[in-house]
Amino acid sequence: MKDLVQSVELGVSQRKRLKLSQPKVWLKNELVRVGLAESLCTYVMMVLGLGSVAQVVTGQGVFGEYLSINLGFGLGVAMGVHVGGKVSGAHMNAAVSFTMCTFGRLGWKMLPLYVFAQLLGSFLAAGTIYAVYYEAIYDYCGGNLTVTGVKATAGIFATYPAPYLSLLAGFIDQVFGTAMLLLCLMALSDQKNKPAAAGSEPVAVGLLVLLIGISLGSNSGYAINPTRDIAPRVFTAIAGWGADVFRSGNGWWWVPLVAPPIGGVLGAGLYRVLVEMHHPSLSEQDGGLVEEFEEETTPLEKQGNICANICV
Repeated sequence: MKDLVQSVELGVSQRKRLKLSQPKVWLKNELVRVGLAESLCTYVMMVLGLGSVAQVVTGQGVFGEYLSINLGFGLGVAMGVHVGGKVSGAHMNAAVSFTMCTFGRLGWKMLPLYVFAQLLGSFLAAGTIYAVYYEAIYDYCGGNLTVTGVKATAGIFATYPAPYLSLLAGFIDQVFGTAMLLLCLMALSDQKNKPAAAGSEPVAVGLLVLLIGISLGSNSGYAINPTRDIAPRVFTAIAGWGADVFRSGNGWWWVPLVAPPIGGVLGAGLYRVLVEMHHPSLSEQDGGLVEEFEEETTPLEKQGNICANICV
């Protein structure tokens, strides 16, 4: 009895110490928590992605090639999911947020918060990479900040179409690339299909972005993300590249802004119509399991009856 009392007192004292050790100040407002997390995870993704582009461009191939950029953005997305996944969902992409709202997985009132947080994170990331690679950029281009040409550097921050690409083809490229992104994201999160294993979601999403970059990136740099493109583009316009960032590519700037949300809804809708809507209900699944179990046990029962008859 004495030992029991001592153990109870020890447990109470430990709980008191635990309470005292908890932080006295923390954010209780969910909107603030979501906004901060979404901004930070977007910032992390963009710093790592844009940094890989800056290293490849200013290093003139010495410090990496096109695959390095794909890996930089893919792994950057994975790290971003780790940073904000449990708080905001780590969309890091206005097309993803818009699609989630369209299909009822996120309230429409939350969309402005997500878009603002993503714009803020992307803009700050562009500024950070500009500061980190400032001397490398000026050494590479000789202080002449251009959008097109042999020594163009605006492409470090925003996407621009290949010389052969028309606006229509580029629009289709962005719609299709984002459709593939959201279709696969829906599959990775579908608990009734073959979702990513618990804890492996960041790696799975990062590999998806890497795969899209490897297969669908050469036409226009696979922006597939309005906020990822427009915020750094605005930064470059302010930082010295000027209005050419909006004029280049026959006014390309609006394509990564408009096409990805359309593609996102189409890709997610396609998965939902062809796969998700046809999943059996839980009761049907349970019934199927019971029938399967009965089918498996019936031969055993027959064997038991045979054995009993022989023994008799």
